[in-house]
Amino acid sequence: MGFRLPQFMKSGDVEAQKDGQLYPNQMETPQLRWAFIRKVYSIVLFQLALTVAVAAVVVTVEDIPKFFRTGPGLGTLVVIIILTVAIAISLWWLHNKHPWNYVLLILFTIFKAITIGFCCAYKEGKIVLLAVILTATVFLALTLYTFWAVKRGADFSFMGPFLFAACIMLFTFALIQFIVPMGPWWKCTLAALGAILACAFIVYDTDNIIKRLSYDEYILGAISIYADIVLLFLSLLGFDF
Repeated sequence: MGFRLPQFMKSGDVEAQKDGQLYPNQMETPQLRWAFIRKVYSIVLFQLALTVAVAAVVVTVEDIPKFFRTGPGLGTLVVIIILTVAIAISLWWLHNKHPWNYVLLILFTIFKAITIGFCCAYKEGKIVLLAVILTATVFLALTLYTFWAVKRGADFSFMGPFLFAACIMLFTFALIQFIVPMGPWWKCTLAALGAILACAFIVYDTDNIIKRLSYDEYILGAISIYADIVLLFLSLLGFDF
């Protein structure tokens, strides 16, 4: 028996095919769900492009990393992180309120890109490039796998409670490591746990985009995937290659 490509990877108009369903017993019109998926990933691509642009400015303009090393700079960075969290919470409530959802989305992405640029500024270029390549490869592979698995009836909704518990554990672990540094081995362990958690979230959130999110929750879908990619990238960046 030869290997068969997933339906959405085959040539031709997938939405127009007779067997164009994304998962068994799909009740909604496949064309509408595909349109929703395209919109989500289009927003994610925009966020990634904006992130690369802003982070590149932070890395290449030498005065910016120098400023973040000062007391006022660290204070500014803390404020940016707090604002990022506040905007993310606001997006949860205003995700379907146009145009505020797009305004908040852009602000969230810019603030997130600043922190990413700050992290990249203190790493060698080859390490950043390797983290980018690994992130893109893993994300693409997990996304294709999830579409393939869901097409054959797999359901990843059971992962929700476990991912929530894992987030609490990872946050606590990171807080302890920040307050009481425990050496490079623990740092690598934290990075590995973050990368594994990000991979699990990619599968879980992709499954939600395919089957569960409603058509007006495209912002939530995009933010979820974008946050997964950022977590995976920063976790890989934390390794001492």
